[in-house]
Amino acid sequence: MTPINPMLDRLQERLNAPRDSASLAVFRMLYGVLMSASALRFIANGRVERYFGERTFLFKYWGFGWVEHGPVWSMYAAYALLAGLGLCIALGLFYRVAIVLFFLLFSYVELTDVTNYLNHYYLVSLLALLMSFMPLHARWSVDAWRRPALTRLALPAWMLSLVRFQVATVYLGAALAKLGSDWLVHGQPLNLWLSAHADLPWVGPYLGLPAVAVLASWGGFLHDLLVVPLLLWSRTRAYAFAALVGFHALTSTWFNIGIFPVLMPLAATLFFAPNWPLQARARLAQTFGITARAATNTGTGTSTGVKMNRLSRAGCALLVAYCAFQVVMPLRSHFYGGNVLWHEQGMRWSWRVMLRDKHGSISYRVRLENGREARVPPRRYLTSDQEREMSGQPDLILQLAHHIAADFAQRGLKHVQVRVDALVSLNGRAPVPMIDPQVDLAQIDDGIRTAGWILSPPRVAPVPLAPRVRYASVDP
Repeated sequence: MTPINPMLDRLQERLNAPRDSASLAVFRMLYGVLMSASALRFIANGRVERYFGERTFLFKYWGFGWVEHGPVWSMYAAYALLAGLGLCIALGLFYRVAIVLFFLLFSYVELTDVTNYLNHYYLVSLLALLMSFMPLHARWSVDAWRRPALTRLALPAWMLSLVRFQVATVYLGAALAKLGSDWLVHGQPLNLWLSAHADLPWVGPYLGLPAVAVLASWGGFLHDLLVVPLLLWSRTRAYAFAALVGFHALTSTWFNIGIFPVLMPLAATLFFAPNWPLQARARLAQTFGITARAATNTGTGTSTGVKMNRLSRAGCALLVAYCAFQVVMPLRSHFYGGNVLWHEQGMRWSWRVMLRDKHGSISYRVRLENGREARVPPRRYLTSDQEREMSGQPDLILQLAHHIAADFAQRGLKHVQVRVDALVSLNGRAPVPMIDPQVDLAQIDDGIRTAGWILSPPRVAPVPLAPRVRYASVDP
């Protein structure tokens, strides 16, 4: 027997140990409600029309160029269906079908345009993928009410451990990504963003101070680094959760980052004891005088469900491979060298949250066969949202160059050369060229190789935004 076999056996035994299914059942409900509300909010805010009706060109993820969105009405239907599927997940109604369809549909709409990318959308898809393999409708669900035999009071430990691991990668990956001088030494880009709130009463004048940005940067780094270990330790769990909620409440107040500040506290409940919902219900029962038996009743089913959901040795190996992939994927940027915040190779799917503020001035030069050259502004093809996102991301600048060449070819002007003048500012630095202006981007193919057409990042340190001095009276 090889040395690895006993290790796999011990790991398999631990992953198959029974754990109370209550916390996973509650997470299923919270996740479903949040996803439903998010989809409805997307429709109500007019984003379906703005993202799928106004745009005439969509940026594609490398390897997913075949993903196209349908007519606007079909995208409204897609988000309405996402809202309905979220409710089905929360209720545990046709859960198995609902969670798989939600994963596929949500991933599809997010793959239609790179400029829609957000780290927490990636997390939403990953969580839905993992939940597709877990019978989280086995407790407190319509499915279990209709079919009591589905009820499972306990599930194998690998289910809770895997979802915990996925959430932990976000925080630990974000902490490792902050190990840079911009964040920890210069407090950028927080200095830029906090200074924008200098008009707030009482705290506003202090937000523009560079020292405040540095302290906030260190606070964010330490939060991301320590919150998971502190949540896992019962003695510090309550304090860690309170700090986590406060941290995300502040980020939600000062920054427009969507559902992330809500999703992460909900996911953090998975680090509580697996039976925490029962404990909470027992405390409420004691407070309101309900008998303990009524408070802890777990339903009519009695099967633990552990045996029927046990990981085989092959399943254990697949789980390890998945976890290894989730570790390696965020670290791939180190193979490219340089400053990933500048060249962005390996930037996506790596939990680099709120680390860069980039502004660019982009102008394309199209040289025709007769030697004449035409200036082409990106706004000819893009909405303002797309142009803002594209201006700091080299691979998107390359994609638009290919689209411009194809557009000229459709008009009978073939074999054109497309170059770009791209002046980009990173975290408050003075703008410098990001793309080699002599390279014909129409002849460059995107891929995973190091992009030699991206110029070196600026070597100077970012200049902090000077605090605005103002004199204001505050009404008593």
